[in-house]
Amino acid sequence: MEPIDIGGLVAQIQTAATAVIKKDVTTLQGFSAQQVNAIAQQAVLVSAGIADGSITDETQVFFLDSLKEMVRSFVNTLAGLVAVTIEETWNAIVGVIWAAIGKATGLALMVP
Repeated sequence: MEPIDIGGLVAQIQTAATAVIKKDVTTLQGFSAQQVNAIAQQAVLVSAGIADGSITDETQVFFLDSLKEMVRSFVNTLAGLVAVTIEETWNAIVGVIWAAIGKATGLALMVP
């Protein structure tokens, strides 16, 4: 058995999330490196506890479920950040297009 490298695990979590959402999660405003580090640290503690027997078969499910909930919470935060980023991108693009049309036509278009 090999202990978990926290830095490597953090990088893997960030890479996995980035690959799925097709955006570097570390560039999202509000992205919490601290939260990813906490998840990685919890994974280290759980793996060490399972390996040394301090986390028994009876409590293993509890600790793994807690870790899943930490990840679910983090992913929900990411989903919200991505939705905000998409909305901001849409607003920026529509603003540019409406401004171009306004300039070309002399109309003062209200951006939707």
